[in-house]
Amino acid sequence: MFSNKQNNYRIDINGLRAWAVLSVVLYHFSVPGFDGGFVGVDVFFVISGFLMAKIIQTGLASGSFSLWSFYFSRARRIWPALIVLCAVVLLVGWLILMPLEYRALGKHARDSLLFSSNLRYLEEAGYFDVVSSGKWLLHTWSLSVEWQFYLVFPLLLMLLRRIGSSWAIVCLTLGAILLVSLFWSAWLSLSQPEEAFFTLKSRMWEMLAGCLVFFFCDRIRPIRSFWASVLSGLGFLLILVSIILLDSRFAWPGGWALLPVLGACLVILAEKQTSPLIRGAVFQWLGDRSYSIYLWHWPIMVGLVFLEKQDNVLWWLPGILLSLYLGHLSYLYVEGPARKCLSRWRPFKAGAILFLLLAIVLGAAQIIRKNDFSGRLPDAVAAMESESRKTPPRLNECTAQREECVFGTGPVRGIIIGDSHAGTLASVVQQSMDDASASLYMRARAGCLPVFGARKMNGRGTECLALQKWVRTELPNLYPGQPVILINRTTAYVMGGMPGEADQQENKPEYFFSRGYNSPEPAYLEEFRRHYIDTVCEIASHHPL
Repeated sequence: MFSNKQNNYRIDINGLRAWAVLSVVLYHFSVPGFDGGFVGVDVFFVISGFLMAKIIQTGLASGSFSLWSFYFSRARRIWPALIVLCAVVLLVGWLILMPLEYRALGKHARDSLLFSSNLRYLEEAGYFDVVSSGKWLLHTWSLSVEWQFYLVFPLLLMLLRRIGSSWAIVCLTLGAILLVSLFWSAWLSLSQPEEAFFTLKSRMWEMLAGCLVFFFCDRIRPIRSFWASVLSGLGFLLILVSIILLDSRFAWPGGWALLPVLGACLVILAEKQTSPLIRGAVFQWLGDRSYSIYLWHWPIMVGLVFLEKQDNVLWWLPGILLSLYLGHLSYLYVEGPARKCLSRWRPFKAGAILFLLLAIVLGAAQIIRKNDFSGRLPDAVAAMESESRKTPPRLNECTAQREECVFGTGPVRGIIIGDSHAGTLASVVQQSMDDASASLYMRARAGCLPVFGARKMNGRGTECLALQKWVRTELPNLYPGQPVILINRTTAYVMGGMPGEADQQENKPEYFFSRGYNSPEPAYLEEFRRHYIDTVCEIASHHPL
């Protein structure tokens, strides 16, 4: 029914991987000119579909295909490097994350290893959301989508072969499913963009496009060199246009995703092995390590966010180079050796070792998900974090009813200024002071940011302006020499609230200065930074801060 004239190794596909991973990495590091670099994931999906169709159909045609062997080969390819990544991220999280954040990381690691993280992130937020930049394993959503495709696609081809379907019937069946998935994706991208982005049903068409390329390549004659160059060049042009012209404002992956998908299909169909766009040593090096680079680049980016260096151009290059280096180490010492050893060992031994390693890291992730391990933190930090989850009895009194509160009965040894979060933490700050008899003076207003010049987007905020005025006019003469502590949920005011918060708009700044912004753009962040520094410096001129 089918022939098999595909080469085992394709230089063009490896080079295409290089372009895909490079575009994704540069996009995530906010390098100018790569606003559409997220299309690299779509290119990966096309490549994956092509290769899976080749592996499965070749095995079915020769009578050697085993469903268990197929699944194990995919696990052998994906799990080792992913297990190591999750283990390292969990270890780093132990050192730097607060309890609630660490529990969330454990949950995300578990879902990543079980290839269900796309569904987890669908529940929590969208891919382009600002809050997503703090999720260390967000990028594993694409691995989950691919694995879910691996589960169902071989069953479909086996069924079609069992009922004796011809080449044409197979192609028509795959084409019909592709069209349904494409139209579903286009509709969901406009009505429910997060679901469109994260789910297999709206991504399957991209992988099926690669599958159909395999079946067409299996039947058509080799394309002549001239036309192969034309098709390959056109394919790369479509991908580059997508990278340069598209951005996160486009509904994705709707109709616009046809550009990179069609481009990748043309490059694979052309089978042009001598194109200068893919044959160079750099492209082949990147292509070989594309999976490991993809795994490591996102945690590095989140690390920059953690350090508040994500918008600093001077940190981009070190971040990118570190991603490449860690990807290289993963390829040399994890991905490559694991693939060789697990292929050489007997299936039972290889499977037992792989699943043992998986169970260890998966078990650790599950334990972390259930426990916050606050004992690893300094006592004062652990107490403050624990207190932040409670509702203090004086919270409403001190942030809404009264202008000021004093915590403690002794002399005032500190001043707290802020919003309701200041009210939540005031008592534990007072209890953690060196002098147990000392008191804290607090001036706070719920929802108020005491940064000079900050105004609420909704037009309200008279009390917040009054708090700013008090900081500027009365604070300089209050308890001279006593330190000032600013406590605010600043991230929500600047970046917008979390999904589902009724009192704050998701990803929209709550405060503005010279003009309003619909999203935390770099210009807005720079304006906020400048005003915040001015406020802090003015307070520091008369009180320790």
